[in-house]
Amino acid sequence: MSPNAGTTIFADQALLPDGWAENVAVRFAQDGLITEVQPGARSAPSQIRVSTLLPAPVNLHSHAFQRAMAGMSERKGTEQTDSFWTWRQIMFRFLDMLTPEDVEAIAAFVQMEMLEAGYAAVGEFHYLHHQHGGAPYDNLAEMSERICAAADQTGIGLTHLPVLYTYGGCDKRALAAGQVRFGNDFNRFHKLRDGAARAMRHLPSDTVLGVAPHSLRAVDEDGLRQAVALAGDKPLHMHLAEQVAEVEEVEAARGMRPVEWLLDQHRVGSNWCLIHCTQMTPEETGALARTRAVAGLCPITESSLGDGIFDGVRYLGAGGRFGIGSDSNIRISLSEELRTLEYSQRLRDKVRASVATAEKSTGRVLFDAAVRGGAQAAGRRSGKMEAGCFADLVTLDPTAIDLDGLRGDAILDAYIFAGDDRMVQDVWAAGRHVVAGGYHVKRDAIRARYRSTMAALRARL
Repeated sequence: MSPNAGTTIFADQALLPDGWAENVAVRFAQDGLITEVQPGARSAPSQIRVSTLLPAPVNLHSHAFQRAMAGMSERKGTEQTDSFWTWRQIMFRFLDMLTPEDVEAIAAFVQMEMLEAGYAAVGEFHYLHHQHGGAPYDNLAEMSERICAAADQTGIGLTHLPVLYTYGGCDKRALAAGQVRFGNDFNRFHKLRDGAARAMRHLPSDTVLGVAPHSLRAVDEDGLRQAVALAGDKPLHMHLAEQVAEVEEVEAARGMRPVEWLLDQHRVGSNWCLIHCTQMTPEETGALARTRAVAGLCPITESSLGDGIFDGVRYLGAGGRFGIGSDSNIRISLSEELRTLEYSQRLRDKVRASVATAEKSTGRVLFDAAVRGGAQAAGRRSGKMEAGCFADLVTLDPTAIDLDGLRGDAILDAYIFAGDDRMVQDVWAAGRHVVAGGYHVKRDAIRARYRSTMAALRARL
């Protein structure tokens, strides 16, 4: 999957930073970096010829192992009302069974699905660190190594985000049985992250290592300050204001709502990515937008868990930046994440085309924001098709009936609102041609291993 020296793609039309262009030649070198973008070019036999070429987004928020429990939490529980908190208990019971080998097979499968859906890279918010019962592996970073091994197989661009998770709540209670596999104090976490850094040395140069303090419930004020210092200018991701009960717990413990407290206590900036943020006041929404941080939105998971609706219209109106993640990986679909985000705004506000502008269609606004916000959140030199950026590129199937004869923004509108990820034809991740003809280049082997892993897991249930 290594890029060839001097690969050139010729596109009938391509989405460049300043808009759509025709007859575009995009050249990239062996290191995966784009060396030239030439609109109005002439095609040559040695070039790869495509119809529509787009910058490929980053999936900025994933818990890889949860892919294996998709579809397992749709029965009525023992409580009168099912919620995020009852789902979380199912997740805790499931993860107790997972071995490092299981995690590697699951991660490879979900990364393959992400690439086939049009993502070129993933931000893996990785908190499954230890053995059943909470004892560390002999290799403290064993599970991080498994995520890296999966990325090596699939060729996905990886921003690895080891998670600091210390407490069971704002009162610093001990971790419950289902959480002990996540737990570290800061000193052990620092060693674990160092181990992850060593594991990542074998991956390509577009790999990034960040830091992820899990949430204001799972780290105390000192732990968060240390995590922020450790991150420096690298990506720092954290769950924030996802659930009403979480907001109430933080407010009771710290005297402020989560977003209010974080912005008061920390200089939140462009390397921060705050995940979900579905429970914000209008004032908090505007304040977060002004920080230039990225809001990490996961509309399919937020719908599945009943989290709430992100205030996207207000946030974008205030200049806010967002990216898209698949979180629980219950369904891997870039187009559906964007569609669900837009439809949630329409249902709440009883309008249509909620984020469209006079210059850009709904699909264009959503796609542009997801591409640029995802790259920023991942600390990845991508997000636009220009020299010096990684060749994270995606093409759409020119034979798709819903794309027939379309140009410009209409292509994105049809892809997001009339089509689906079956329209994805080719994906390059930092120049690595990982999806061709709609399928991952190692699809059969990855699927076979996942199928075997799932059969063994179901036998343990």
